[in-house]
Amino acid sequence: MTVDLDQHLGDLLARHPDVRDTLTAAWHEATRVMSPTGLQAFADGAQAIGSLGRGADPVHAFLANMPAVARECGEDVIDDCVSAALHLSSMTSGAVIALLLASLPTAARRLGDPDLLRGYLTLVHQMSARAARGLRPMLQNVDDLLSKLTLSGLRRWADFGIEAYRRDHDNLVRYFGLQSQDSRAMLQQQRRGTLFVDSQRRLNFYLRALWGRDFFLRPSAADHEDFRPYVEGHVVHMPDAVDGVGDVSGFDLYKAMAAHMAAHLAHTPAAMPAEGLSPAEKFLVTLVEDARVEYVAYTAFPGLRDLWRRLLSLDLDPAAPEHPTIPLLERLALALIDGDARTGDADLDALADRFHAGIDGAAGDPQTGQDFARGLGLDLFAILSARAAVPSLRVLESIRLPHRDDNRIVWTFQPVDPRDALDYVPASQRQVRKTVSVMEMVNEIDCELAGDDAQEIWRLETPFWLDQEACTINELEGKEPVSDPFHYQEWDHQVQLYRPDWATVYERRPPRGLPGDIDAILEAHRPISHTIRRIIDTLQPQGVQRLRNLEDGDEIDINAAVDAMVDIRIGRQPDPRITLRNVVNRRDLAVVLLLDLSESTNDLLPAVDDAESDAAEAPEGIVPGQPRTVLDLTREATALVATAIEGIGDPFAIHGFSSDSRHDVQYTRFKDFGHPLDEGAKARLAGMRGGLSTRMGAAMRHAAAHLLKRPERRKLLLLVTDGAPADVDERDPQHLRQDTRKAVEELHTRGILTYCLTLDPHADAYVKRIFGEHRYTVVDHVRRLPEKLPTLFASLTG
Repeated sequence: MTVDLDQHLGDLLARHPDVRDTLTAAWHEATRVMSPTGLQAFADGAQAIGSLGRGADPVHAFLANMPAVARECGEDVIDDCVSAALHLSSMTSGAVIALLLASLPTAARRLGDPDLLRGYLTLVHQMSARAARGLRPMLQNVDDLLSKLTLSGLRRWADFGIEAYRRDHDNLVRYFGLQSQDSRAMLQQQRRGTLFVDSQRRLNFYLRALWGRDFFLRPSAADHEDFRPYVEGHVVHMPDAVDGVGDVSGFDLYKAMAAHMAAHLAHTPAAMPAEGLSPAEKFLVTLVEDARVEYVAYTAFPGLRDLWRRLLSLDLDPAAPEHPTIPLLERLALALIDGDARTGDADLDALADRFHAGIDGAAGDPQTGQDFARGLGLDLFAILSARAAVPSLRVLESIRLPHRDDNRIVWTFQPVDPRDALDYVPASQRQVRKTVSVMEMVNEIDCELAGDDAQEIWRLETPFWLDQEACTINELEGKEPVSDPFHYQEWDHQVQLYRPDWATVYERRPPRGLPGDIDAILEAHRPISHTIRRIIDTLQPQGVQRLRNLEDGDEIDINAAVDAMVDIRIGRQPDPRITLRNVVNRRDLAVVLLLDLSESTNDLLPAVDDAESDAAEAPEGIVPGQPRTVLDLTREATALVATAIEGIGDPFAIHGFSSDSRHDVQYTRFKDFGHPLDEGAKARLAGMRGGLSTRMGAAMRHAAAHLLKRPERRKLLLLVTDGAPADVDERDPQHLRQDTRKAVEELHTRGILTYCLTLDPHADAYVKRIFGEHRYTVVDHVRRLPEKLPTLFASLTG
């Protein structure tokens, strides 16, 4: 052997004498899996890697890992692996080359095809050119990545990280090291198998159809291979993704899991005490208890038995088990559900026969059945103990029963989380909030500026004004409450993928103004009131309409029936349309008026009496020459169109938005569905303010979430804006425009019509691409907005 190595690899040993031991072991392994041609390629490759001048680590990695690669994907890929390492040497360090070579056995085992392995090498080469800093953390996590992703999924995951963080090196390293939320979210989106989020609705229907009740299903991150579903707090926790097992699809596996845990919830009277039982005893008791609840379930629903039997009959892993008892227990699990199945062990077969002989009598009473299962489980432990064949709990938990849970629901004790105790607040220390009168507040209050941790907080129905400061305490020191965050995906047009949970929307309480300001606006625009009245009269449903001349109506039309009888008497062919139907006219429409409240709405407009505007056209109550802002006109137009919609009777909401990066899209609800246009709504409209930026796609998706809760068949999202989508954290002007276009498409597929009324005179360059043909209007003269908006609404909904 030494002579052969010196003959083939003398130059390598001369350069790196410390690799001789690694070479000796690797050559011995290589001779078992490679032909002479492959051995020559292996030797030439080692020489080439050693001549790179990158140290001994790449050589050690090549020698140690290439035989395993050849065993999985054939010796033809050796040259490809060498070429990949040589290409990488001009871009990265020797440590990264060693990581690549060390990752190849995992990639070969996971991918199992030489062409796919070559695709993996191509991906690494592309990454080294586009995002070299992310290569090291990705290669360190390649085992985890390829256990969840196919090669195409890995490529999409990597492309997203490269495009999203190309100029942000710190976040690039965190993304490819699986340390960022975006990385894990994208990994979840691209992982293989059946996703729980795609199956949850059908699983809920499935369980409801079986048991006639609802079960709470929640996904849990299945980050390790031995993850098992579980029931905790009456909530069924399922893995967030599963792969099919044998001929059982991923969704069927979900069904089997859900049905098994639902059987536990339906047929477990109470948790059993675990005191005095060893971990192995508890495991074997739950093995029989699982069979008991499944028996009760498939007695009522025989189809469940076939589903569970298919999973228990699978030869899941041809490799030798870690302990000989495990296959026996797997066969026993099948024998407990199928009386014709045998384990091949006389004692276990006898125990299975006892189960089938006694289960009918024990199934009627859940408590009796539970005691029956406990007794058989302890007998099973005694059988195995007598043989000294009881495995450790770690080995027992490796049993291959794909649909079974971890059985924490069976036992009384639960692991105690110290954080739960820290979160507990005694009743005597809990915060109390009271609504009090002004005098009580003035006379009794100890501190106007108490912190959020105060034991008792008082509040007034109206603002607490400070005379000297000429403002309220809230305005001076208070913090506006915000809603829980709403996360929405965002479209990345460069990689043609969604950024999951990218934008965060917070609903904020709108400031209040004087409701009389809105009444003054309506009074000032009296010339437009005639148009609004005409719109109301035209679009308002006219009650019941009688449709005549029908063949299949609901009642006889006497006049038409008399005419038909006359025709029959004189020998003519009668008109068969002698019925009528009364139809109730309903518009069946829900509307959200979404207002852009960005900083640009505070821009001043030219005075009313400028040359381009005629002072005679100024509404009454508006002083000619007084400067106004885009926000003022938006408020006026909103008040007018709200009056029109209120008169028609359509359910509608008025919302607004602005943004301060993707982390804070501020969403304001001035008027909600089901609430009248009363003094409160007018006060909120009067207090409307502009500021920040315009992240339009996230706001539209959130508005759609409100619209989709409405039962009306037709849904309209009417957007009023004065510019293109933009935000402080996006340099590419096309990114948010393309995301908004994608949001419009999403809303259209969900039955929501989106229409844009833009005040930007240069909007023709982009608004058509975003909203589509005939789905937008550009208001050339901003001052015409108050009269344009009601007319536009009428044309869209008439």
